[in-house]
Amino acid sequence: MWQQRLIRLQPRPRGFHLITDEILAALPELLDCRVGLLHLWLRHTSASLTINENADPAVRRDFERFFARLVPQGASGYEHNDEGPDDLPAHFKASLLGCQVSLPVSAGRLALGTWQGLYLGEHREQGGARQVLATLHGEVAQ
Repeated sequence: MWQQRLIRLQPRPRGFHLITDEILAALPELLDCRVGLLHLWLRHTSASLTINENADPAVRRDFERFFARLVPQGASGYEHNDEGPDDLPAHFKASLLGCQVSLPVSAGRLALGTWQGLYLGEHREQGGARQVLATLHGEVAQ
């Protein structure tokens, strides 16, 4: 089985957001997959995808504070600022975390660990709706 779908995520403010359920809701075919891989590709250069703690919201807030210190907005010396002071810092953060993840599928579910979830890192003040190209490849359950 091969399935591919463009998923439009709801707009979110800057920060790290759990999107596991939103992705799963857009891929009902995953339930029929006995074993496979789900590849997610974020089609943007100022946001990111990553896997981490899904239970305590403090982790996502700490992620945002860490990256804000690592790549400060408004730091002097950034030449690229066409879309505002959060423009280049957003690109740096997106490059550090990446725009893709591949997730194992087992028995119709993502084979995530107990405390793992998929994050969207929104690195712009107003990034708008983001698009994720999801490609599911696997064996259909009999």
